[in-house]
Amino acid sequence: MTTCKQAKVPNILIVDDTPANLLLMTRMLTERGYRTQTVLSGKLALQAAITQPPDLILLDITMPEMNGYEVCEQLKAETALKEIPVIFISALHETMDKVKAFRVGGVDYVTKPFQFEEVYARIQTHLQLRRLEKLRDDLTHMIVHDLRNPLTVICGFLETLDGGEAKKLGNSTQRLVALARRSAVELTTMIGSLLDVSKMEAGEMKLQREPCDFNALLHAVLVTTQALSGNCTLTLAMPETPLTVMADVALIRRVLQNLLSNALKYTPDSGNVRIVVTPFESEIRIAVTDTGRGIAPQYHQHIFEKFGQVEDRKNHLGTGLGLTFCKLAVEAHGGRIGVESEVGKGSTFWFALPLQNDSLSEC
Repeated sequence: MTTCKQAKVPNILIVDDTPANLLLMTRMLTERGYRTQTVLSGKLALQAAITQPPDLILLDITMPEMNGYEVCEQLKAETALKEIPVIFISALHETMDKVKAFRVGGVDYVTKPFQFEEVYARIQTHLQLRRLEKLRDDLTHMIVHDLRNPLTVICGFLETLDGGEAKKLGNSTQRLVALARRSAVELTTMIGSLLDVSKMEAGEMKLQREPCDFNALLHAVLVTTQALSGNCTLTLAMPETPLTVMADVALIRRVLQNLLSNALKYTPDSGNVRIVVTPFESEIRIAVTDTGRGIAPQYHQHIFEKFGQVEDRKNHLGTGLGLTFCKLAVEAHGGRIGVESEVGKGSTFWFALPLQNDSLSEC
């Protein structure tokens, strides 16, 4: 006898400071087979979402102490909660800033008094979209994971051909083998980034924090990336005083490598790439400045999103995951990351890490 796995019943978090509205929405949703959680304030909504992440949130806009926009912004700032669809609720007589609702991360809105068939249709639509997105992410993760093993074998064979066996090959063949090997290594790096981004988004990557001599780490990264500089001038400005941070050394090394590699990739021959390290009272700031084409303002936030790429940078091989990885890794350390850029004047990608943080001392 074949048994079917019972489908998970979606859980809806309803946030409204009017008890009558909560009762009405709860009754309508439970009659349709949904599970519900109800809270009367934005603060309680954040606590409930962290304790038991819902599948979707119905969020009232006008509430005391913390309005719906503020709640949504805080939800989207949490890695474990940012993918939860938020549908705003607004009364007809209230002024609703629809642009702001979407800007802070809302996916839709409904108005009071409720037309429940409309509410139900919108809930169904966004739950289905989230299911499809999760299915896509799971399938991508599975495929990418399975690709890694055969690609590792290919890299091994190419390394052998590019090493001791190279003298048996003609010059043109040697160049092709070297190019194939570099491309295979880059693909392996992309696969690693995708898997790591998925782990960090799911909260499954545990940081291995330890005291890190940042001066030594940065100099080591410069040695490994120097070969990529070509005719670019690469300079470093940092204090001679030793700087120590509590960090996962492997992750921060990859952040530095990604930012430096990007800067060198998008800087023309004879251009300049400058790294400036500035310590402050509570944090250390690392800025990587290039003299490339720069990035238009509308792309500054989008560029850190998963698969986000700037239009004029798509000609370069890449997945759009490198900066997403950097953002997740830096924020996992309690740090900040950003970009300052102007078209025609180059870009500065920067990140800041805490120099001393009691919460990071449990390594």
